[in-house]
Amino acid sequence: MPGASVYVMTGVITVRPAEPGDGDVLGEIHALSWGVSHGPLCTPQVAAAGIEERRTKWHAVLAEGVEDTILLAHLDERPGAFARFGASTSRPGSAEIHTFFAHPDVWGSGIAAVLLKAALERVRDAGYDDVHLWTLRDSAQARRFYAKNGFTETGRTHDHDFGDGPPLALIELQRAVPGPR
Repeated sequence: MPGASVYVMTGVITVRPAEPGDGDVLGEIHALSWGVSHGPLCTPQVAAAGIEERRTKWHAVLAEGVEDTILLAHLDERPGAFARFGASTSRPGSAEIHTFFAHPDVWGSGIAAVLLKAALERVRDAGYDDVHLWTLRDSAQARRFYAKNGFTETGRTHDHDFGDGPPLALIELQRAVPGPR
């Protein structure tokens, strides 16, 4: 997996496991993407706090030694997207994509699809047959992306309270993990 490259119309996409020094990069991608996708649905204070929290949290996450469950994708050597995955927090025996964000500058480049494929391969290699995730109900872009990549809605929903203001509705999506190549 380290150093795997895919050539797309927009350039070369590489995917590798995150490393302890990638905290700032993950934080910047997460903060900017979350700010665009979630920020407008929150109060300005909650959006600002959410962006700052996402910008600074990844050093501590990486210090926990979870590098093998976080993949970082680059487009032409520029970090552009990351995914964190592992055992499900709510479905024993299933995998879960806990975090999946791409920098807004690379939306539409193909980097997210390449990253998702790499994450699903890692999930499969870890012995899982299915994977699920939660995404914003009101994010048509995210829902289209996941549907295009084989995810279907389970019918399960829940509200997530990001702080002051109304909670945001999340929907659960799932798919089978593809078998070996």
